[in-house]
Amino acid sequence: MSQPDRADALHALVLRSLDDDQAVDIVSIPLAGKSTIADHMVIASGRSTRQVASMAEKLAQKIRESFGLPVRVEGLPAADWVLLDAGDVIVHLFRPEVRQFYAIEKMWAFDAAGAPVRAIAGGG
Repeated sequence: MSQPDRADALHALVLRSLDDDQAVDIVSIPLAGKSTIADHMVIASGRSTRQVASMAEKLAQKIRESFGLPVRVEGLPAADWVLLDAGDVIVHLFRPEVRQFYAIEKMWAFDAAGAPVRAIAGGG
């Protein structure tokens, strides 16, 4: 599988997993060609620290099993804001209040034409 194909497959797995786990307000921001940190950034909310932690743990396990990739996970003990770095895809999972406070999607949420990036259907 080529690098772009792997990145797209990983991105699809992330979106499916978050949707299956009833994540709220899922936003996907394409970074390919705009940043060297990843090809995709996904931002989503959980309704509680328990849901955020559960989504993060399940997602990290699915990525490891499906792609054999190491997944760096930060913030899991508190689970207010959990970052998963799987290389091609970076995932930020928040409790809603924390997400609103930091508003990180505002830093990244515009495409090359300056148009806002839209939320993923079914994500909330």
